[in-house]
Amino acid sequence: MNPRTQISNIGIGWRPELALMIARAPQINFIEVVAENISPDTLPRPLIQLKERGATIIPHGTGLSLGSAEPLDQKRLTHLARLAEKLNAPLVSEHIAFVRAAGRETGHLLPLPRTRDALDVLAENILAAQAALPVPLALENIATLFEWPGAEMSEVVFITEALERTGARLLLDVANLYANARNHDWDATAYLDGLPLERLAYVHIAGGMTRQHLYHDTHAHPTPVGALDLLEQLCARVRPTAVLLERDDHFPAETELRAELDAIAAAIERGAQQRSWQSRESFNGLQKSMG
Repeated sequence: MNPRTQISNIGIGWRPELALMIARAPQINFIEVVAENISPDTLPRPLIQLKERGATIIPHGTGLSLGSAEPLDQKRLTHLARLAEKLNAPLVSEHIAFVRAAGRETGHLLPLPRTRDALDVLAENILAAQAALPVPLALENIATLFEWPGAEMSEVVFITEALERTGARLLLDVANLYANARNHDWDATAYLDGLPLERLAYVHIAGGMTRQHLYHDTHAHPTPVGALDLLEQLCARVRPTAVLLERDDHFPAETELRAELDAIAAAIERGAQQRSWQSRESFNGLQKSMG
C-alpha cells in the first residue's frame, strides 16, 4: 500500500486469516467483526491490540433476522449489546433480511417481500433492537438472487421508510447494489439518487463472480470495476465516514490485498474530486445568478 495514500477512512473486515496484515497496517483504523464469531468474554488478542491502538471496531450482526415475523432472539440481542460495550463500538450493524422462520434457520440472508405488512414487521423489530442496544443501529441492504412477487414499492422506498420510521442509520453495501443491478436490471444510479444519504453510517464493498449468468457476491474474489464505479458515484454525492472491504475466503497475498485497498482509496478520491468540482460549479452558478 502506498504510504502516501490517505486511507484513514478505509477499513477491512477482521478475520483470523487477515489479523497479521491488519496488525502491520496501522493506517487501517476502521475494523468490523462478525458478531456471531466473537465472544465478548474472550476477545481474540489481535482484536484487543487493535482496540488498544485506537481502532474503531464495529460488531456486524448476521443473525438477528430483523425481517422475521417472530420476536427477536433476546440472547442474540444481549450478545450484540455486550460486544458493543466490550469493543467501545460507536454503533452496531445488521442486515435488512430474514434468516429464520418458525425456529428454522435458512443459512442465508434472504430478502423481504417489499410490502407494507413486511415493512411494519421490520420497523417493529428495528425499534425493539434499538431499545436493547447501547449504541445506534445501522441497517445494510443485501444482495439477492431472487425477488418476491407482488412488491408494493422499490427497495429504495422500502429502506428509506424503514430508516425514517425508526431513526436507524444506513450501512450501504455498494457491492450488493452492484449485484442486484446486474441480476435484477436495477438502475444503480437512480438507487443512489433516491437514498437518504444523510443517514449514511459507513459503506461496504466486496468482490464476487459470475456463475450461470448470475453475479454472486462471494466476498472471496477481487472487487470488480463496476462496484468501484458505484463507490466513486457515491463519493461524488457524499463523503462516507468509512469504506470497508469484506473478504471472507480465498485470501490473497498481502500485496494483492493492499493493492485492492489502494484501488478503493483511488475510487474514493475520484468521487471526492467530482464532489469538489460540483460544489465549485454550484457556487459559481449561485454567484452569477446574484449578479
